[in-house]
Amino acid sequence: MLVTEQQRLKDDIGRWVQRYGAQRSALIPVLQEIQAKYSQVSEYAMQEAADHLGIHPVEVYSVVTFYAFLAEAYQGKFVIRLCRTISCDMAGKTRVARQLENDLGITFGQTTKDGKFTLEWANCIGMCDQGPALLVNDHVFTSVTSEKVHDILELCRKSFGPLAVHDNRHEEARQ
Repeated sequence: MLVTEQQRLKDDIGRWVQRYGAQRSALIPVLQEIQAKYSQVSEYAMQEAADHLGIHPVEVYSVVTFYAFLAEAYQGKFVIRLCRTISCDMAGKTRVARQLENDLGITFGQTTKDGKFTLEWANCIGMCDQGPALLVNDHVFTSVTSEKVHDILELCRKSFGPLAVHDNRHEEARQ
């Protein structure tokens, strides 16, 4: 039997709700799981999450649009977030930003055509004493220079380890 993407998503959300519980407090963990596996939280996913948790879809939408690490639009395998605080600005953030845009051929807020990289701004990474700082998925890079950008991107292109997006499809299959 052929399983549609929507059915797969619905089944996944059902499993995650069983894991985290069917109460409102499970919303963020469920949304994080959706984001990690599907690289976005679509309108359909928001509706399904709301149905499974017994809450209004507007509540789900408000959480997705509030938190920067959740996105309605598709995000690449590597989401690069560059800190845009004054500390990072003074440490050379602009040069790093231009290098990222030049090397990837996109501007902030866009995803590369191959779906591998998304560039985003972060309001603060919490590494003000080591700026400019950027976050690649869950991995922090500090004291980044325009020269280091190429090495970071190459590491991403070769990475199947800690920089890669957590893919729990294999984990789910074992359960």
